[in-house]
Amino acid sequence: MPYNKFEEYNINITDDTKNRFKDIIKDIGEDVEREGLLKTPERASKAMKFLTQGYHQDAAEILKSAMFKESYNEMVIVKDIELYSLCEHHMLPFFGKAHIAYIPNGQIVGLSKIPRIVDVFARRLQVQERLTEQILDCINDTLKPQGVAVVIEASHMCMMMRGVQKQNSVTTTSGFRGQFEKIETRNEFLKLISEKLS
Repeated sequence: MPYNKFEEYNINITDDTKNRFKDIIKDIGEDVEREGLLKTPERASKAMKFLTQGYHQDAAEILKSAMFKESYNEMVIVKDIELYSLCEHHMLPFFGKAHIAYIPNGQIVGLSKIPRIVDVFARRLQVQERLTEQILDCINDTLKPQGVAVVIEASHMCMMMRGVQKQNSVTTTSGFRGQFEKIETRNEFLKLISEKLS
C-alpha cells in the first residue's frame, strides 16, 4: 500500500471482533454487563487495531517518500527512538528504545522517516530479534547506504508480569550491515550511543 502521510488506519471494527473480546472477558470470570466493562470489548478491539496497524503500512514506501540526493557520507545516527510492540508469544507489550545509524551512499532520508519505520514494524505481533532485522533490512534494501546499524534495548512484560517475573531485565539486540561490519565503524557507533546502553 502506498505511504499515506496522514498515518491513517482503519478503526472500523466488526461485531465479530467485539464479541470475541466479550467472550474472553466472560471466560476469565468477569461480568460483561458491569458498568465499567460495557464498552471494553469495543475499546479493546480499537486498541488492537491501533497496536497492529503496521501490517497495513509499507515501510519501504515511507523511506522512498523522503529520499534526497546528497553528497554527505559520514555516519547519521537517530537514537532513543521509543518503541512499543506486542510479543507474539503472549501478546503482552514490550517497550524500549531503538538506536539506528546509516552511512549515506549518495542519498539521505528525512530524519522523521526512521522513527516511522520503527513504528511500522513494531506495530505488529513481534519478537525483538525479528524487529531488529526488519528495520535493518528495510533501510539497507531501500536506501542502499554504505552501511546500517540497529541496536534495540527493550523490557518485556512477558518476563516481568508472568513467568520468570524479573523486573529489571533488559534485552538488547543488534544488527549490522556494510561498513558497520568493520570493527572500527561499529565501535564508533557503539561509543556514540554507549551512555544510553549503560
